[in-house]
Amino acid sequence: MALARWASGLRHSDLPGRISAYATSQLISHLAVVRAGMAHPLGQKLIKAFGPPTGDCPDQAAYVLAALSSCLYYEDSMYVGHVSHSTVGVPLAFCREQRLTGEQLLTAMVAANECAARVTAASTLGPFRGQTAAHAQLVGAVAAKSHGAGAPVGQWTDAWGLALAAPPWSLRRAFLGSDAKVLSASVPVRVGLDACRAAAAGLTGAEDILEHPGGLLAKVSEVPTPEVVTAGLGTRWHTETLSFKVHPAGAYVDAAIDCASELHHLLTPVEIDDIDEIVVHAARLTMVMDREALPYLDRERSAILALNLSVAYNVATALLTGAMTTADLAEPAVGDPVRWALAAKVRLEYDPELSRGLLSATAPLGEALRQAGERAEEWFAAFSGGRTPPGLFPKGNPSATFEHATKAIGSRVEVVLRGSRRLRSERAHAVGSAGAETRRNHRKIALDKLAATGAPADAMESLQHTASLGAAELDAVIRAVLSR
Repeated sequence: MALARWASGLRHSDLPGRISAYATSQLISHLAVVRAGMAHPLGQKLIKAFGPPTGDCPDQAAYVLAALSSCLYYEDSMYVGHVSHSTVGVPLAFCREQRLTGEQLLTAMVAANECAARVTAASTLGPFRGQTAAHAQLVGAVAAKSHGAGAPVGQWTDAWGLALAAPPWSLRRAFLGSDAKVLSASVPVRVGLDACRAAAAGLTGAEDILEHPGGLLAKVSEVPTPEVVTAGLGTRWHTETLSFKVHPAGAYVDAAIDCASELHHLLTPVEIDDIDEIVVHAARLTMVMDREALPYLDRERSAILALNLSVAYNVATALLTGAMTTADLAEPAVGDPVRWALAAKVRLEYDPELSRGLLSATAPLGEALRQAGERAEEWFAAFSGGRTPPGLFPKGNPSATFEHATKAIGSRVEVVLRGSRRLRSERAHAVGSAGAETRRNHRKIALDKLAATGAPADAMESLQHTASLGAAELDAVIRAVLSR
């Protein structure tokens, strides 16, 4: 397989400087996500059940890391996929056993990013996107472990063939209405690591597991685009499509939180009591995700993903407090009657221009639709329920490079006060989303995110120079950050 040959041979010297820099920020941000998860009651339950992320067994550590990083919807994503649970978590878990230097860690991450994101992009026009695309973690875990171990190409393809033989199939009821979602990344990570061990022992898998008519892409996608898997290897870096999360909330809600946080500073406590209505103008996809979460909202009894996806809860929280933090996903915040009373005043309104902006960007869907072209038009019409204005389907050729990748899930929030006074805030994209601003500031975004968790200052300084760290230094820094 061409992807395995390319990824297995990737070395740090092959990475453009901007890609190594992105990977360094990805590492810093992901460690922040894990630390935030460890501090949350849900993360504490995970550690009680499965042990700490610094345990002596790397397979178990990878499992725990994936669970912790996925439990709060705080993880970064790229075009396409929430791949860091495997592509960063697995190299972190195996860093000591494989004696990885900083350069080797970053290279394993990038190799795994590229493999997982490409396979996910090739299958994203279907029922599994975002966190439900568990096959992203199967591909990422195999690639990360295999690269760090220096496994031969044949072991990569055998391990992928074994790992992808029975990809997990998520059930919406469990995902949105229980705590089961927190294991959605850790289970496929464990399967991927088992597949690596099996392949190393001589078990074989189907080499054409991706593209075969009975293979992965045909089964998990309604419009598979297998050409994406190897398109522009070494020039079209999915790693630089990273969007860095600054709120523990669904990506479709982030811009609305940014707007509400801005409006918080324009309102006095008395004026918040005088709010008649909060109108959130949004793209169709934001409204779809909010509607899916609604049946599972039950104040403090709400499943965490339902809270993550609820526009009303997140906007009300940001208006009241000026932010949305991990503490807002736990008691006493989730039981606050004032917050829920304000959330009841939120109304969503469809904005076709925000939908147009969303689809014209690289992520989350624009590039996939352009890649598929006419093959995707019927799928898109069904996906949008026939309610999308004509001409909204994005036209044009796929991107030759992702140097200018964008993610544009925007929002406009209007607060209507008694007496008809209105306050407005609008964003075309959320803070941290892929784009020119994030390309300039991703390191600061990642460092601020890690600093907010109380990480040791000296470890944070060392992480900025990850590529220069030896194996022992890197191991010490990671353990210092992950030992709360």
